[in-house]
Amino acid sequence: ALIGLTAIAGILLIGIICSTIADKFKISNILLLIITGVIINNIKIQGNKIIEFSPVFLTSLATLALVMIVFDGTSRFKWREIDTFSVKVLKLVLVFIVFNAIFLTIATHIFFRLESTNIVYEIALALIFAFINCETDPGSVLVMLKNGREKISKILQIESVLNTPFIVLLPFIIIDLMESVRMEAIIPKLAEQFLPFIQQFVTGVGSGVLIGIIFFKFMKKRYSEQLSPLAIVTAALITYTLAENLGGNGVLAVTVLGLFFGNVIVAQKEQLKEFSNVFTNALEILVFVFIGIVIEIPRSPGFLFGSIFLFLIYLVIRFAAIQVTFKGEYNFKEKLFMTLNVSKGITVASIAFAITILYADENSILYNLKGVMPMLNLTLIFMLYSIILSTIVIKYIDLFLKKHEEAEPVVPQPIQTNPKKPEKKPKKNTPKRKD
Repeated sequence: ALIGLTAIAGILLIGIICSTIADKFKISNILLLIITGVIINNIKIQGNKIIEFSPVFLTSLATLALVMIVFDGTSRFKWREIDTFSVKVLKLVLVFIVFNAIFLTIATHIFFRLESTNIVYEIALALIFAFINCETDPGSVLVMLKNGREKISKILQIESVLNTPFIVLLPFIIIDLMESVRMEAIIPKLAEQFLPFIQQFVTGVGSGVLIGIIFFKFMKKRYSEQLSPLAIVTAALITYTLAENLGGNGVLAVTVLGLFFGNVIVAQKEQLKEFSNVFTNALEILVFVFIGIVIEIPRSPGFLFGSIFLFLIYLVIRFAAIQVTFKGEYNFKEKLFMTLNVSKGITVASIAFAITILYADENSILYNLKGVMPMLNLTLIFMLYSIILSTIVIKYIDLFLKKHEEAEPVVPQPIQTNPKKPEKKPKKNTPKRKD
């Protein structure tokens, strides 16, 4: 236990140093944290890795970080901001998911045969990979675009929130189908999963609203420096676990809770937000270092060149989805900016952790399945590519977006139907001077 605590303390210290360096050079700290994990994974003493943790611990940590990241990100939005772009952004999310499910799945299946013994499993693993990469991480995007320069940035921020429930849910639906579906019965099983799919969303929304009403009603006028921050963490965890235990989507439930918290009156809300942010940052450091430790990227030229080519195909698919959604609304540079901002983060990391655990579970369909580790390798390398690309694009944002868009939108003033004329001041009757 002491060795484990020492390792955690050391990782947090290294993470703080990496975050400080990233802040100084204005780059994403996620990139440095993952690279740090990769370096630690390759340091061995007498053939043994210097740091090793149980898969259960890593999965629990990733889940906790996911819950807090989603809550922290969604709690910073107002209903008015969500409503402004919600329809268009939701359309972008759905179109991107459909395009990825079709075209990225086919490309992955062609260039990376993820499993050679069963065509159904090959397509299923490629589809899981495609769904995972529909994500734009709330944490990383909100940090990199936290100043919200213009309308394009707002769209990306809201997209990062709206796509998270889909991205967390869809890969595990595919895994459930792999567990229960045989090649000759795939269509009936897909039909059977439709109702549970809807149930997960309804249960998730209901859990978020229920816990939000209970907790925030008591926190509306009461504030305690010791208990209120703890209540926020507790509410997020209870919401997630309640939704999951009822068969719902825990991430969607936490998203609803975060939106609820951001738009109701809570005593000392700003102080609570700051605590949530600090707590989330600590978890984020651990998770991204651990993912670099757990998943090893192949160093063969064939894998690297193939992954780069597949990533370019992925960007073309992303641009096509944006073109279909926003046809005629934005210029080429603005669409290119949205295309290249596909940074991955904590959601992808937590899914990768969970799949790693299933790969080692003897009762899972993924147990020792040949294509799982190549899929995880692709997932990690896509994370690195996307973070590097997004960091470069954000650094040179002026090449894509006009500076005059930084101005705050003008709020229209209500028109007065019967404008009142300014009252004339009565003239003072000064007595005439007698000569």
